[in-house]
Amino acid sequence: MSKKTLAIIATIIIIIGLVIGVMINNNKESKDLLSEVKERGELVVAMEGTWAPWTYHEENGELVGFDVEIAKAIAEKLGVKATFVEGEWDGLFAGLDAKRYDIVVNGVEYTEERAEKYDFSVPYGYIRTALIVRGDNNDINSFEDLKGKSTANSISSTYMTLAESYGATATGVDTLDETLDLVLAGRVDATLNADVSYYDYIKVHPDANLKIVALTEEASNVVIPIRKGDENKEFKESIDKAIVELKNDGTFAKISEKYFGKDITSKD
Repeated sequence: MSKKTLAIIATIIIIIGLVIGVMINNNKESKDLLSEVKERGELVVAMEGTWAPWTYHEENGELVGFDVEIAKAIAEKLGVKATFVEGEWDGLFAGLDAKRYDIVVNGVEYTEERAEKYDFSVPYGYIRTALIVRGDNNDINSFEDLKGKSTANSISSTYMTLAESYGATATGVDTLDETLDLVLAGRVDATLNADVSYYDYIKVHPDANLKIVALTEEASNVVIPIRKGDENKEFKESIDKAIVELKNDGTFAKISEKYFGKDITSKD
């Protein structure tokens, strides 16, 4: 066989390899997220791991909480296991954007600003925001009183945004305990957080010198953010279907009663 023939054959082999590579890459790009999740057999879920009773660690180190069990139940409905990735609040959405995980399950509240960038599941919970101050603080009695005051909350959280909208200067912190410690020490004037999280904290710390002075009138929808895109459409539909079924069969209500002593998964 001549060198020219060998060269032609080699060129043909290279071209075939390139074509196959393009076909494989195109197939990966066109594969929807639901298919990817089922193929790998796991749903990768991001959460803080520091926000009791939503997502936190027991003394033995085990990751537990309302959102942990919610995510596990949803994963089971999809026929896969839930794998958890922990991170600070302000990094959760960046990781979602970078496709390091599939969803964020961390008491995320629906906002119009977030809806511009993400699709959301149907609500799986409903909460109201509480304005919390030290027990001897008589200067703050409403959200309007936050003007010129200081607060502490997770960076870029709904609570921080709300506090700033009322004219407060917000300090970023990592955990609920750290937030309330700052209030108790008088280093900040107030904090905003989920009412159910406050009640859980008081249950564990009954002597804490704290009080709720105001609550938002309307309950916020707790949802699961999902990356926008046609490749995620079927995935979102499956998440929605799982949530509806788990609410209807009472699974979510039981999980809620376990961690909050009440059913926050029902709007009624």
